Amino acid sequence: MQNAQTTGPVRIGLIVGSTRPGRRGAAVAGWVTEVASRHPAVRGGDAVVELVDLAEQELPLLDEPVPALFGDYRHPHTRRWSTVVGGCDAFVFVTPDYNRSIPAALKNAVDYLYAEWNDKAAGVVNYGVQGGNRAGDHLQAVLGEVRVAVVPTRVSLSLFTDFDFSQAQPGDPTAGRIAPAGEREEALVTMLAEVVSWSRALRATAGEPARVG
Repeated sequence: MQNAQTTGPVRIGLIVGSTRPGRRGAAVAGWVTEVASRHPAVRGGDAVVELVDLAEQELPLLDEPVPALFGDYRHPHTRRWSTVVGGCDAFVFVTPDYNRSIPAALKNAVDYLYAEWNDKAAGVVNYGVQGGNRAGDHLQAVLGEVRVAVVPTRVSLSLFTDFDFSQAQPGDPTAGRIAPAGEREEALVTMLAEVVSWSRALRATAGEPARVG
């Protein structure tokens, strides 16, 4: 298993949680990347953002015979995924709301691993008809079980107010472009700052012996 570094820039994995053809997640991740490129931590070299597209990971439905807690990975695709996640210091998850929860592909990707997620910070960008908040809530609960600390600021994008369908072709349900309201960018900047600061704090405590009494 590859571990994240305890020094150097904070490596933030930007995880696109939908694998559906026609998904809007890639466009949302592109907006996150663009805003992050102007963030002081990124411009100053204190953090880097790396795209992690689950559609490119090609993970099958969980097929490891040993629970992830033991880290005894038998398949090459699991070991590749372990290297990707283990090499990140923190994460930003981009997820749509699928029937009041997260996509199956995202839940599956989390379930494949355990130690690689532990004691790292994450931010959540959710989107959907109602802003995707139910998916964000579920994702936070899932991440808590693998010891990921989710920062308090969340970005919620509504399909009604944060996407532009004015140039869309009639009958195309995947059309439209992302056009977030101004306060969404402010929330994203705040969330990124929290992810970086929390990640640094978690780095500082990595390897410290537990205190008793």
